[in-house]
Amino acid sequence: MDAQSNANLYVALRAAFPDTLDATAIETCDTPRPLQYTWRDLERGTAMLANLLASLGLPPDSRIAVQVDKSVEALMLYLAVLRAGHVYLPLNTAYQAAEIEYFVGNAEPAVVVCSPHAFGWVSRIAFAAGTRHVYTLDAERRGTLLDRAAYQSDRHEPAPRQPDDLAAILYTSGTTGRSKGAMLTHRNLRSNAEVLHEAWGWAAQPRGSDTLIHALPIFHVHGLFVAVHGALLAGAKMLWFGRFDAAGVIARLSEATVFMGVPTLYTRMLAEPALARAACAHMRLFVSGSAPLLAETFDAWRERTGHTLLERYGMSETVMLTSNPYRPEEGRRRGTVGPPLPGVQLRVRDERGLPVASDETGGIEVKGPNVFMGYWRMPEKTAEEFTPDLWFKTGDVGRVDADGWVTIVGRSKDLIISGGYNVYPAEVEGCINQLEGVAESAVVGVPHPDFGEVGVAAVVPRAGATLDGAAIVAALKVRIAHFKVPRQVFVVPELPRNAMGKVQKNLLRAQHRALFA
Repeated sequence: MDAQSNANLYVALRAAFPDTLDATAIETCDTPRPLQYTWRDLERGTAMLANLLASLGLPPDSRIAVQVDKSVEALMLYLAVLRAGHVYLPLNTAYQAAEIEYFVGNAEPAVVVCSPHAFGWVSRIAFAAGTRHVYTLDAERRGTLLDRAAYQSDRHEPAPRQPDDLAAILYTSGTTGRSKGAMLTHRNLRSNAEVLHEAWGWAAQPRGSDTLIHALPIFHVHGLFVAVHGALLAGAKMLWFGRFDAAGVIARLSEATVFMGVPTLYTRMLAEPALARAACAHMRLFVSGSAPLLAETFDAWRERTGHTLLERYGMSETVMLTSNPYRPEEGRRRGTVGPPLPGVQLRVRDERGLPVASDETGGIEVKGPNVFMGYWRMPEKTAEEFTPDLWFKTGDVGRVDADGWVTIVGRSKDLIISGGYNVYPAEVEGCINQLEGVAESAVVGVPHPDFGEVGVAAVVPRAGATLDGAAIVAALKVRIAHFKVPRQVFVVPELPRNAMGKVQKNLLRAQHRALFA
């Protein structure tokens, strides 16, 4: 298979590198001293890591599970996995042992890469599940992964891939407490990257003239696929923050043209006195996503900076689905996530599966080259989430107006989006209910000025048991990722229920809605 017919996503990304490979591709902004990575460094580093994977004699399409702190080397590992023709499995760094045990047991990765400080417990889990290779990598470019890769050749021919070959698996929390692995192909990721390249003005700029401030994690769609693929396809330099720092990002805006963030990042920057129109004069685009954007944040940002935030809508299973127009004059942005992107079909159906009228609310269903191929080893769940005519049921509730603009009005299945991360109450409730003395619990999302939403739990004790809300929070912090832990736990005698015995979570939401106002 020649390079032109090879559908490997890395081939498309590599073809977009600038002709001058010695130009800076990535500059770190919060390391003890700035580090400069050239495009040649990316090419050589990914080749060495891909050759390391090749030297292991792994079966085709092996899963490579990665739970490490953000670094340029971690990004190189992602690109190397694509290049080697294997399947990348990013894991949130906040996940605890029980969660990692499930992911490793379900995905059966051939290789696991973790932080050095977590090697003891992660390796025990991995080896018990049959994983043969466990490496380490930290944010300071140390670990056995780089030690081993240092002996490999810096030349590597990308593995041949077909468009529908698997490129990545992203685990999303399940409403029943069981996480689902969304399978994304090379076609899914490439088609969406190319559409956004046009839609967000990357293609209209001279190659290499854009600079992206990258301050998002790289274990989910927004930071790993949308931001990274956008910059690489444009030959754009990245200013790289290992962790978001509001003052630090604002200080570098004068050197950048594009910034992508979740609403929480924008509210934190708005709290900084340094944020002003002069600081943003060089910027061309601010993108917000992964969580609902409050109207107050939208208006405050425009007033302070002179820029109109571009909000878009997507999910792990589909990457990006809709987007407001790149040029604000092409349509309104406030209160909408824009029309479907080119190639994406979107429709709204009622609970019977029938189409609704313009501006009527219903369940959002989508179809397109960006829509995933199904859930890993869950054929029944995959079939359940697609309609008979193969439209994916997003689980989101919204409406489409006469002009085709989409507005998200809610989410089914009680999903909470906190700081850009998905939290499913059933998973958290399952953990709470396992604690000693707990009879039952209910978790709901309530508004929060910083995170958009946070979880709040109502917990009923068993007869004769005494519970303490703070102690429950402390117990959960060692069992599940911190972003899933309810901000406050209330011990109550009973949960509100309707005549059918179903917990009325709407009453709990109303009761605690002003808790963090």
